[in-house]
Amino acid sequence: MADEREPESASDERASVGAAAKHLYQATRTLMDAVLREHDLGPTQWYALWQLVNVGPTVQRDLGVLLRIERATLSGIVATLVRKGLVEQVPDPADQRQRLLTITDAGLDLWAKLPNPARMANEIAFADVDPAALEIARAVLEQGTQRLLAAVAQPEKQ
Repeated sequence: MADEREPESASDERASVGAAAKHLYQATRTLMDAVLREHDLGPTQWYALWQLVNVGPTVQRDLGVLLRIERATLSGIVATLVRKGLVEQVPDPADQRQRLLTITDAGLDLWAKLPNPARMANEIAFADVDPAALEIARAVLEQGTQRLLAAVAQPEKQ
């Protein structure tokens, strides 16, 4: 049986938008790794600290959903942050089966010294880009993301 899918080509504009988004993500991640390395943190650890500093104590399960990472991956990240003394993990008073994460004083001290690598990446990548163009790009990527997630959640019957 022949494969009926259209072949992808480098000139397919829709595919190239996805490739460009992936390349931007990878470059951003590379910058974040370089900036955070001297502070012995990775990007996902930084995002976890950001959540705890800016939003406050967070249930570990909810943090995994917010960061879009698997439970096992999150467990390792949280264990590392706890071992470093940056985060405290205690039973959630509302549901003892869940773990509540809170930033420690040491975590706040480190946070005060940290650069914001996400802001740095945006400033470098989009320094001279028209804000209206950025809004269009953001909206297009968000819409594409939502459509893909909806397609996965509700696959068409063929």
